[in-house]
Amino acid sequence: MINIQTIIKDIDRLEPIPQAFQKVMTIVNNPESSISELTDVVKYEPSLTANLLKICNSSYTGLKVEVDSVHRAVALLGMKKVGELILLASAAKNFDKPQSGYDLKAGELWKYSVSSALIARELAERAETVDAHFVFTAALLKDMGKLILSQYVSDSFEKINMLVTEKKFSFMEAEKEVIGIDHAELGGMLMGKWQFGKKMITVIKNHHLSDDTCKPDIETKVVYLADILCMMLGIGGGADGLAYKFYKNVIEDLKLSEKGIQEILANFGMTLKEVEGLYEII
Repeated sequence: MINIQTIIKDIDRLEPIPQAFQKVMTIVNNPESSISELTDVVKYEPSLTANLLKICNSSYTGLKVEVDSVHRAVALLGMKKVGELILLASAAKNFDKPQSGYDLKAGELWKYSVSSALIARELAERAETVDAHFVFTAALLKDMGKLILSQYVSDSFEKINMLVTEKKFSFMEAEKEVIGIDHAELGGMLMGKWQFGKKMITVIKNHHLSDDTCKPDIETKVVYLADILCMMLGIGGGADGLAYKFYKNVIEDLKLSEKGIQEILANFGMTLKEVEGLYEII
């Protein structure tokens, strides 16, 4: 088995999400915050501001007017939407390489992560009682553990695949058995390293609902279902594909109808091209 500490040390090779984003999250989640508070944080991050404005002026946002400042972006899109775009710009640098262990080409994990985030937000809006901004963030970042673990999965793929095909392990269970840690657990550690809150760490660590104690948590279920729906759409279906457990009761627990799920899947096909274009912009 591989030395876990060696794997954990690899966290340091990822591009950290700027500390400014943590401040942004605090501001956008406070209903009493002002636009000036948000712009004061972002204006000291030139590259972040530049990428934010690129996204705002792309087809992704659907704006018909030019956005030339963070202040104007917030005025047109709202603070929470701009917070999401800042997160997209902050996280993008880590997704520019192929993940050979998961058989994902350059950009595929990015497309998968953004797609998961957008679907999670729509699920949250339909469920009504869920914080859409929180689950967008969790769904976007949930598989960042794969960025670190990919090399080790590649080196041990035959053993992992044997457990999946012959022993009926989920892909994540096989990772844990062979390598000693799985991508969700590693993702939780990464969130801790980057000083995200306990709730975010818990959701990302358990986004496959592998821990029974986390199954009642509604945000975790939304992120889990968004992940499953992405796989059903054929997005991000690399080496691990659909080799995960499906819990049918999640749809019922979230009070989502079969028609509602079908609408989400149908509507997202129109959004996918915009997601692909977004990767090229950032």
